[in-house]
Amino acid sequence: MSDILTRAPPPRGQIVHYGDDPLQFAELRYPPGGGKFPLLFVIHGGFWSAAYDLTHIGHLSAKFTSYGVVTCTIEYRRFGNPGGGWPGTLLDVATAVDYFRGSLASDPRVDLERAVTIGHSAGGHLSLWLGGRQGIPDGSVLHTGQKNWLTAVVSLAGVADLAEGWNENLGNGAVRRIVGGSPNQYPDRYRAASPIELLPMGVRQVLIHGVDDDTVPVSQSEKFVSKARDAGDQPSLVTLEGVGHFELIDPESRAWNAVAGSTLQALGVR
Repeated sequence: MSDILTRAPPPRGQIVHYGDDPLQFAELRYPPGGGKFPLLFVIHGGFWSAAYDLTHIGHLSAKFTSYGVVTCTIEYRRFGNPGGGWPGTLLDVATAVDYFRGSLASDPRVDLERAVTIGHSAGGHLSLWLGGRQGIPDGSVLHTGQKNWLTAVVSLAGVADLAEGWNENLGNGAVRRIVGGSPNQYPDRYRAASPIELLPMGVRQVLIHGVDDDTVPVSQSEKFVSKARDAGDQPSLVTLEGVGHFELIDPESRAWNAVAGSTLQALGVR
């Protein structure tokens, strides 16, 4: 069991706003020294709820920065924040990665040819969703016309199938809150927002999940990977015996070597 939610956070990164709302910002952390470092976008979880912010995932970001990775930890409006929920939460993370793609393009420390997203739980959903944005139907409010430019997307215990998450009542109705209703009420929203509906993605997908996770079941990742392979993608699935939900973002946990190794490989660091 991890104490990551109550542990004192690491020092804050450099705060950079990507929008006008106070919650539209990110923390940038740079490794010491020169040279081009890969870029890792970090997206926190918390079932898309205003009750959870980026504080608890700071340890993951700081640890990856110590490995020689620029980390950009995204804050975004969640359900319960003005402008959060549908569609603001999803549009915020899309706006953020596109904003930093532009603003960091001239930074000699950043290698945009090695840009990866990683997210935990609801953030895992958002990370995978970013990899499939080019598959969003034209008529959707989430359709921005942006083509995928990311190297890979990593999901840590992510909600990969929103309709199934609604059926499972994950987070006591969290999917209903973020989408606005059930799959029967809003089939078009689920089609545009659920990663499993955006396959094939044509981008590398890495899914890591604890077998003992009782917050988001491992079947979420297993079902996604099976469908992704059938669609022609080549996703990777790492399942960890004896691991629950929060160990995946805890650099002091027994799960960390698997998380770090798979992510650094996706970043081209090892």
